Amino acid sequence: MMKKSKEDVSGAWYACAGLEQDIVVATRATLSRNLANFPFPDKLNDSESERIQSIVFDAFNFLKNAEDFQAISVCKLDGIGNKIMHERGILFDSKGKKTGLVLRNDGKISCTVNADDHLKISSFIPGLGIEAASNSVYEIDNELQKRIQFAASYEFGYLTYSVLNSGSGLSVVVKLHLPACSLLGSIDSIVKNISGDGFNLLSCYGSGGGNALSGFGTKGTSLGGYYIVVPKSSAGGSEFDQIASIQCAVQNILKEERAARKTCKAQHITEISNYALRSLALAKSSFFISLREAIDIISGVKFGKDIGVFCGIEDSDLHALLYRVQEGHLEYVLDNGKFKFEKDIQDNRLRKIERLRALILQEAFENIEK
Repeated sequence: MMKKSKEDVSGAWYACAGLEQDIVVATRATLSRNLANFPFPDKLNDSESERIQSIVFDAFNFLKNAEDFQAISVCKLDGIGNKIMHERGILFDSKGKKTGLVLRNDGKISCTVNADDHLKISSFIPGLGIEAASNSVYEIDNELQKRIQFAASYEFGYLTYSVLNSGSGLSVVVKLHLPACSLLGSIDSIVKNISGDGFNLLSCYGSGGGNALSGFGTKGTSLGGYYIVVPKSSAGGSEFDQIASIQCAVQNILKEERAARKTCKAQHITEISNYALRSLALAKSSFFISLREAIDIISGVKFGKDIGVFCGIEDSDLHALLYRVQEGHLEYVLDNGKFKFEKDIQDNRLRKIERLRALILQEAFENIEK
């Protein structure tokens, strides 16, 4: 029998408490910037790429809390490190030849260099924190502008690789858990409503399909009912207008999801209880759990907690599990921890990761009560 090993995530931003966490998982604000007098990253030669990286890394050294940041060329990250950065929304597929990364020690602030744009400054907040995340990236932006001249024009604002990101260069993404709206079939109406306000509602983890644990998932519904609200463009209005607009859009979705949960509790309590109890039972009885199963399980337990089937676990702990069960994170834990696996899977890395995922869920759910 494999012994359980507690994983310390107490210092991770995604494990902290935040606002509106009954529905909101996390908020990310990103500012896109490009240096004046340089081509966009996909047109840079090696010398220009290295020059830009050097300029940006040097500018971060003059921040008031410069000692809290670490800079690295992405090519120096190993495969697991690169995967973790992608899983946490820090790195994306790069168009640049030589991409760099500046990361604050707590993981809440990052800056990619020579990706789609010369700089993408991002801030991560647990729960709903649109204004806080936006303020954080603008603080970094203001400091960097003391030493870097960014490309801008009076007509178009800040110039970016994608025309849709020009203007303020600000993009705020909010991750939501909408199981009740998914059950009641109101996701399409939400999509239409926010589309008219300039936002898209996208799936986080792919389609749930009709074979999801819930039993009420439909083809095309996001796995676990997890979605992100994404602006279509940064080009219209000031940053203040854009922040107010997404605040309004998200608050409207929160109202709709909470109303849907009341309806679900009144009219579908048995169905939801079945989903929640099956999710908890599968987590507690399984030796191996795939990533898709884990997302569905976490959603089921969270939905059960929201309507009063369960107690004994915090929203922040459930949201943190969405990061802790990812492949890259588990590979890192596996390689840096001491685990004694069952003999028949000791040489099977995939099975060990699925075993570890099951144990992490079991440890997290230890104190859940009906």
